[in-house]
Amino acid sequence: MNRDEMHKRTMQFSVRVVRMVKAMSSGIAEDVIARQLVKSATSIGANYREACHGKSSADFVSKLKICEGEADETLYWLQLLVNTGIMQQSKMQALINEADEFVAMLTASTRTSGKSSS
Repeated sequence: MNRDEMHKRTMQFSVRVVRMVKAMSSGIAEDVIARQLVKSATSIGANYREACHGKSSADFVSKLKICEGEADETLYWLQLLVNTGIMQQSKMQALINEADEFVAMLTASTRTSGKSSS
């Protein structure tokens, strides 16, 4: 996947997460999880954009690692919504799958980029 495709995909993912959160019921747990989820999900794309404008290979890798961490955190919050019964697995599966794909892609990119910058 090239950079433009990743920019587009992370933006679409962020929009889907925000829309899902806006449709969620409200409560103490829901509000805390929703806030954390929106922060981490939108941070994937924002940090990826920043990584693409890194000042060096090391800066690029460092920012990719941040993206990887945000994707993994997003996966955690999505799974927590299901495991607590706040959201149904069937409604969350596509987002969970995509977050998992982001983790895998960013982990692979970090490893590949880290080796080439060493």
